[in-house]
Amino acid sequence: MSPPSPLPPQPPAPPPSHDHHHLLSKMTSLPDVIFTAFSLFILFSSSPKPTSVFFLPNKISFPLNPRRFLKFPTMSSPLRYPTNSRSPGHRPFATPQSLSDWLKPRLPSDSFALWGVKPGTKNVHNLWLEISEGETSLADSTPPVRTVEVVIVRIIRNDGKFLVESHQELSNGDVRTRCRPLSEKMKPTESVEAAVFRAVKEELGSILKNGNIQNFDHYGYDINGIVKIVPNSYVKRVEERASASYPGLPACYMLHTVDAEVEWLPEGEFCTEEVEEYGDFDRRNIADSAVHCKKHYWKWVDSNSV
Repeated sequence: MSPPSPLPPQPPAPPPSHDHHHLLSKMTSLPDVIFTAFSLFILFSSSPKPTSVFFLPNKISFPLNPRRFLKFPTMSSPLRYPTNSRSPGHRPFATPQSLSDWLKPRLPSDSFALWGVKPGTKNVHNLWLEISEGETSLADSTPPVRTVEVVIVRIIRNDGKFLVESHQELSNGDVRTRCRPLSEKMKPTESVEAAVFRAVKEELGSILKNGNIQNFDHYGYDINGIVKIVPNSYVKRVEERASASYPGLPACYMLHTVDAEVEWLPEGEFCTEEVEEYGDFDRRNIADSAVHCKKHYWKWVDSNSV
């Protein structure tokens, strides 16, 4: 029996075309891509999301939302309405005692003990009145941060000298050094112009009695020509510093400064008496326990001293 004849040689298979290779590559890699994407989705959806810190290589990190006031820790919303909608009569603390209880664990005990005791300082009744009247806000932080808007009136006379308050005589007999222009805490929703005229009336009104002072109007900007704000003199700035009135309490001051001319002021040093600051307050016992200014002492200085 003769052996079977060998099969004819098969022609070599043609090499895969470029399109065919690309299709195989896509078919092979597409499941891997889908699997990888799905794995990443599961990983990131199940991991806690960072909220405030972003990490870079080499262990460098920085906050995504840095605070503007880095000196004051844990600042949060004020305890009263914000500055642009301050509301008088809003009392987050029912009494000065409740405010004191809230402050004690948030302030150094040795500093808080000086309130109303150290010469020139105020007490917790003063701060409670400021908050109740809408003049001051406190941030819920440790320590709290007191925010207050102040109008500063640089009174200038025709020889170029400026008026400054040298010192004050307080209701408890203390004398507080000032060496600064006329300044006053602003009332809720009060404009700078209205605050200027109110400050002049309250702190200098007693010396202007020879003028038509009774025509001062809380919101009248003429005041019979007694007070004139110098055009284009307005300047606004923010200062952060420890409060001299409340030891241990950091403060943020929104300062609104203008130059003004005031008629009928004496040319030498003089003293004025201020109408009681909280004379119309509805809880007289609290106002009577606060430290208030009885007399202001004034003098004229050169412009480079202001």
